[in-house]
Amino acid sequence: MRRKARQASKPENRPRLWGRHAIAAALANPERRFVRIWATREAADMLEIPREIPVTFADVADLGRLVPRDAPHQGLVAEVERLDDILLADLLDRAEDGRPLLVLDQVTDPHNVGAILRSAAAFDALGIVTQDRHAPGESGALAKAASGALETVPWARVVNLARALDEIAEAGFWRIGLAGEAEATIAEALGPPRVALVLGAEGEGLRANVGAHCDTLARLPISSAIESLNVSNAAAIALYAASVARD
Repeated sequence: MRRKARQASKPENRPRLWGRHAIAAALANPERRFVRIWATREAADMLEIPREIPVTFADVADLGRLVPRDAPHQGLVAEVERLDDILLADLLDRAEDGRPLLVLDQVTDPHNVGAILRSAAAFDALGIVTQDRHAPGESGALAKAASGALETVPWARVVNLARALDEIAEAGFWRIGLAGEAEATIAEALGPPRVALVLGAEGEGLRANVGAHCDTLARLPISSAIESLNVSNAAAIALYAASVARD
C-alpha cells in the first residue's frame, strides 16, 4: 500500500510507545522507524531488537519518568517516528467483500480509538478512517489500548469526512451510521457485501452532515435500562454483527 511519506518529526512531536505488546508489534512492522529504546535488561532480553536501534538500559523508576504517570510500561519505552499517512484512495483500492470499513466522526479519546483498532484487527476490518483534526494522533496510550493493532490496521486520515464518505460510496460501500434514535437495528441495516460503519463521538453522536452522507442509520438493540454504549464497545458489537452477516 502506498503511503504519503512524512518528514522526520521534531523530538517533541515523536510518539513514545510503552509496554511489551505495543513495542513488539512496532518492531515487527517494517514501516515503523525507531529512534531509540529504553529498557530494563530483563525486558530487553524478551525482545529481538535490531542492532541498529540504540538501547539505553534503565531501572523501572527511571523508565517511569519517561512516560505519563502510572503508565504500565512493563520495562520498555520506545521513541519512534510516526507512521507515514495512508491515502484513502489506496485503502479503498484494497476493498474486499466482507471486510468492513470503520469511519470515526470526531472520536477524540485515544483509549477509545486504540480499542477500536484492536476490534478492527480482531474482525479483519479493512481499516479505519478519521479526520486529520478532531482525532487523536499516535501516542503511547493509543498504542497500548490497541495492543499491537496500531501497527497492522490501516488508518487513513482525511480533511473532510463528508467528502470521504462520498468517495467510500463510489467504491461500492453501503454506509451505515450508528445512531441511537434510528428505527432499524444494525442487523436489519446490514446486507450489501461491502459495509462502512460510521460512528460518532460519545455524547454528541454523529454530526448531522455526516449522518446525511450515510445510506442508512441503525441502532444497536440494547436495553432501555442504559442510554448508550461506549463508542469502542459499540464498534466491537457492530463489527461482530457485520461478521455474522457475511458468514
